[in-house]
Amino acid sequence: MPQPDADFLAADDAMRATARRSWPAFPAALALTARQFVREHLVVVGIIVLTGCVWGGWSLFQTRSTPVAAAAAEPSVHVSAGPANPSASSRILVHVLGEVRRPGVISLAQGARVQDALDAAGGLTKRATPGELNLAAPVSDGSQLVIGRKQSQVRTPSGTTGAGPGAPAKLDLNTATAEQLDTLPGVGPVTASKILAWRSAHQRFRSVAELQEVDGIGPKSYAELAAHVRV
Repeated sequence: MPQPDADFLAADDAMRATARRSWPAFPAALALTARQFVREHLVVVGIIVLTGCVWGGWSLFQTRSTPVAAAAAEPSVHVSAGPANPSASSRILVHVLGEVRRPGVISLAQGARVQDALDAAGGLTKRATPGELNLAAPVSDGSQLVIGRKQSQVRTPSGTTGAGPGAPAKLDLNTATAEQLDTLPGVGPVTASKILAWRSAHQRFRSVAELQEVDGIGPKSYAELAAHVRV
């Protein structure tokens, strides 16, 4: 078997010596690299943790400081059963005169009847004569209901009247005689003569309302007469 060359052996020994010198330095270099890697990653992790803490603290502060909007109130539902007092548009005014307990202007609901007006005026007196007056007839706003001792009627704003059958025509104050005046409710010979005297002194009656200027004719007497006379 041939023997290795002396130069080859020398070279091999040199390489082994170099390897032995280099081997102890490798672990040290590896450890240094590892330490640098861990330090860099710790810095990154620290930054991430610090950022997370700051973000969490800010979010918590915002949650506590931001007021919570109040829940929107549910819309309330109002059920109206109608006004306690009817409005003016649903009421009418009727003037009740004559033989009622409380004559005057009364307020009634729309669609009221003659009987409703009489009840609101306190009812009829013992001397009242409703006759054939239609108590079920509706009354309109501005009507005048006259209850007399001999007859009764409803006078509407349009000038139409409603009375019992056979009701006499209205007596003209400017042409009536003493005997005719004596037939009017509440008028006797004495009052009839006073009416004629007033007419003579003033030439004529210009309105029915002037009857109230005759001595002895007060509001109640006038209420009885107004529906039976004209000028």
